[in-house]
Amino acid sequence: MANLPLDGIRVLDFTWAWAGPFATLQLAHLGAEIIKVESTLRPCVTRAIPPFADNTPGPNRAGYYNQYNQGKKSILMSLSRPEAIEIACELVKHADVVADNFAAGVMDKLGLGYDKLRRIKPDIIMISMSGYGQTGPFKGFVGYGPPAAAAAGMFFGTGYRDGDPAEIGISYPDPNAGVFGAFAIITALAHRALTGEGQYIDQSQFETAMALMPEGLLQFEMTGQEPVRDGNHDVVMAPNECYRAAGEDEWVAISVGTEDEWRALCQAMGQPQLADDPRFKTAALRKQNESALDELITAWTRNQDRWAVTRTLQAAGVAAFPSMNARDIAEDPHLNERGYMVQLEHPEVGRRKHAGIPWKMSGTPCAVRSAAPMRGADTEAVLKELLGYSSDRVQQLMKAGILA
Repeated sequence: MANLPLDGIRVLDFTWAWAGPFATLQLAHLGAEIIKVESTLRPCVTRAIPPFADNTPGPNRAGYYNQYNQGKKSILMSLSRPEAIEIACELVKHADVVADNFAAGVMDKLGLGYDKLRRIKPDIIMISMSGYGQTGPFKGFVGYGPPAAAAAGMFFGTGYRDGDPAEIGISYPDPNAGVFGAFAIITALAHRALTGEGQYIDQSQFETAMALMPEGLLQFEMTGQEPVRDGNHDVVMAPNECYRAAGEDEWVAISVGTEDEWRALCQAMGQPQLADDPRFKTAALRKQNESALDELITAWTRNQDRWAVTRTLQAAGVAAFPSMNARDIAEDPHLNERGYMVQLEHPEVGRRKHAGIPWKMSGTPCAVRSAAPMRGADTEAVLKELLGYSSDRVQQLMKAGILA
């Protein structure tokens, strides 16, 4: 098997919750060794929230944690203890990357800021993935994904006609920041390979979320007008909506982008005359008469199976797909045939299905190498391998609460 892209790269991972672990997950998928620093005194929030395997709570049974920490190692370290900080600094000597997603300034307060770490290892790459960045008037604000979505304008642009701003449903800025962070780290590694230089990456979740809002920002900049909330509708394309299908809470999304697709939709619906209806002859007219158009399409979809609608329209060259729930995705034959869904043996919860790697590379094939780690399972092995500690010393540090 070919070497993985990040073989030989070691990441000392202080991240928690979602954004940071999602970034280091991508690096694990690419072959990096991820050493996740945890503590029983300040456990990662994702070890303590459902869903739990078999509905039985436990720090090693949380699906959220086990999804986003596949392929990593876990060591315990109480960072409130000076002795633990000293050990962390020793580990930095053996790392290529240090990652955190704490609030601005936390790593400096702990004694693990970039200025100190680069004195220990001059070519170290460090990324801090805070809510609002390490500088600026918001730097001290507590940051999570939902407020970042609100700050970036996502909520203001989400909602139905004549309605209020709405939640987007998930904390989307978190995984988005994770992807940005992983890309930034890979870019920094490439730069180091060329120049020998490390660097510090100050990533703001607020700013990476704003990168997802170009249309609205450009509209205001060019016209002075705010985007109008319009449900699932597109600014130009019509129809573009999620339509009710047969069954309880079953839906199918349909989008038409060209005149040929519009005529194909009319044919598939058995109403070819709609293509020349004066209300719908052009995209602009369809947009103008969108409510009437949506009613006509719903009358056709609501008594049909969502997959039947999808297959009929896809065969006709029209973009359509069912609105999938969690069970649909887990059991989806396309995702399973492509190997996206993976099942690896976990010491406590057994074999569970997880989302895997969303890319395939012919030259450097990647695979999820292991299930998420048991909390602290790799503490002794890592300290013995990298720092030369004896088992007795590790046990003494554990009893003293330094490795806890």
